[in-house]
Amino acid sequence: MELHRGRLIDHVQLVVRDLKASRRFYEAVFKVLDVPIGGSAEDYFWADELFVSSIDSRAANGQLTGRHHLAFQAKDRAMVDAFYKAGLDGGGTDNGAPGERQHYHHGYYAAFLLDPDGNNIEAVFHGPANRSAASVKITF
Repeated sequence: MELHRGRLIDHVQLVVRDLKASRRFYEAVFKVLDVPIGGSAEDYFWADELFVSSIDSRAANGQLTGRHHLAFQAKDRAMVDAFYKAGLDGGGTDNGAPGERQHYHHGYYAAFLLDPDGNNIEAVFHGPANRSAASVKITF
């Protein structure tokens, strides 16, 4: 099986009710996923392809985005486990403890949390594999 990551999505925006609560949650899970917050202002923050803004942000047009499912890549099972614990500690709610999901494919190990707005946030490790690159780097 061959999977490709990093070529379809440029960015995703979530518009949230409580930006401080969301930032606490995402900072906790991104820390263990080794993804730094890329930038922030009073009404938004972003990390890699994820942009999170408050409802009063100019980018939000006064509308919440609704419920989404986002799956973040983990480098191993331990990182999935750490994501789950950090997310709970950061204000998330359990939506599926770490474990294998054989019905997806052999080796699929994941955990699911609901963020403060009810978005289903997953960390997944697909099993041992060779990557051609850790990430796609774009320079202008």
